[in-house]
Amino acid sequence: MATSPGSDPSSHGSSLSSPLLPPSKEPRWESKPGSGHEKLSIDDMLQKYCGEFGSWQLRHFVLTSLAWALEAFHTMVMIFADQEPAWRCVKGSGSRCDEKESSFCGLEPGSWEWNGGSGSSTVAQWGLVCSEKYKVGLVQALFFGGCMIGAGVFGHLSDSKLGRKGSLTAVCMLNAIFGCLTSLAPDYFTYLLLRFLTGFSTGGVGLCSFVLATEPVGPTKRGAAGMSTFYFFSSGIALLSGIAYIFPSWRALYIASSIPSILFLILVVPFISESPRWYLVRGKINEAMKTMRTIAKSNGKHLPDGVILALDDEANDASDDNQSCKEATVEKAAISGSLIDVVRSPITRVRLFLAVGINFTCSVVYYGLSLNVVNLDTNLYLNVLLNAIAEMPAFTITALLLDKFGRKPLAIGTQLFSAIFCIAGSLIGNAGIWKVIRMFCAILGIFGMAGTYNLLFIYTTELFPTVVRNAALGCATQAAQMGAILAPFVVILGGGFPFMVFGVCGLIGGILAYYLPETLNKPLYDTMTGMEEGENAWGVA
Repeated sequence: MATSPGSDPSSHGSSLSSPLLPPSKEPRWESKPGSGHEKLSIDDMLQKYCGEFGSWQLRHFVLTSLAWALEAFHTMVMIFADQEPAWRCVKGSGSRCDEKESSFCGLEPGSWEWNGGSGSSTVAQWGLVCSEKYKVGLVQALFFGGCMIGAGVFGHLSDSKLGRKGSLTAVCMLNAIFGCLTSLAPDYFTYLLLRFLTGFSTGGVGLCSFVLATEPVGPTKRGAAGMSTFYFFSSGIALLSGIAYIFPSWRALYIASSIPSILFLILVVPFISESPRWYLVRGKINEAMKTMRTIAKSNGKHLPDGVILALDDEANDASDDNQSCKEATVEKAAISGSLIDVVRSPITRVRLFLAVGINFTCSVVYYGLSLNVVNLDTNLYLNVLLNAIAEMPAFTITALLLDKFGRKPLAIGTQLFSAIFCIAGSLIGNAGIWKVIRMFCAILGIFGMAGTYNLLFIYTTELFPTVVRNAALGCATQAAQMGAILAPFVVILGGGFPFMVFGVCGLIGGILAYYLPETLNKPLYDTMTGMEEGENAWGVA
């Protein structure tokens, strides 16, 4: 339980500052008479001795962030696998079939056929058209439903027993298995179940990858690094459009989009390190110090023997009270937290509710615009590619402005930018030159919301301390998945209505972001107590 500012943590039996595990019997750090020892938080140690973003962090960041491309494969594959292919009249059908008809729903069965055959997509395979069209939205919604559950489950596991790396390994392994099994689905309901299970594992990929990639980065470099993770997601979408073009069969496409997960487990995961912050809050000081020394050595720095890692509140106490090194054990009691602690604290409670609302509206717009390409009546592969390309300059611009203007102004501005073009798209027709204009409104809409979606991960990460960071981020991600669940049902309505819904959601998200605090240049706290003391020092009530 988080304590209120100024209260004595030791007075609460369930306090996060109380040992949750029995202290280790490991030998203590002993100091020689007259020797000086320094207890530092991870952020201070990175800035003072190890380097905030050197060669070690760069290599670790790139390898870990490759998982984002895998998430893009498993998420956006539905655009191609569940598309409605072109159709044509069967030869000899005569007056029973007219290709000038806008829909084949009123035509006689057997008078028309799919251009690419029944294996081109799940829609053609199982006849998910006309009165059965809702099933397309249902399978996509259930995928995001699985993501919502998986984000919560793996968010908790990555904060607790499995750790960041262990959780990332588990979700990638499950993705590879479920993705390949999906290609063998004999009927719609088996396909529905396997997509739900794939969503369950996919929900933890980006979450674990982001936290693992950014936690070893210093505070002044973390914003730009966090924003850069989404280049990998957009690159994955762009690559997927090419893969889908090469493999027009939906079954072959699922296999092709799952193989990279297997390669990631074999070729990348062995070279990824566990987060030193997770080691620290779990009481594994030896492992945390070993990682910090590796970081310093790889970056060409030197970490003195007398420097010891400590949680942020312990580091503050050490500087205030000049604690002796005899009080610093090699193995500390593990400190943990949950969403209950987040809700109990008046500071984090408001932040969580606002983050949940913003993630929900942002997700409706982002995934809605991504899936809505099927309603634009233009080349599907080209549209997906252009959307992916449009996201990248949004990441660059937001990253460049992130440390100049702060997180809050950008969160507001990018959502309002997207809302304007989405509302404009709802007022434009879908014929002739207007079809192209509406397509560009969609591209600009996803340009703005991609910047927001990218920013929200680093913003949400900085709003909560390490002990509950993944749990809070997992909760926000669950809210985003709820928005993603709604998006497919909005898309199947067609016309200008989806654009209007996306525009309204962008406006609401911008208003909610106005009430969040700015986190620019503030420390990344480790514990609830440390955050409350630090925020009070900054004058945040």
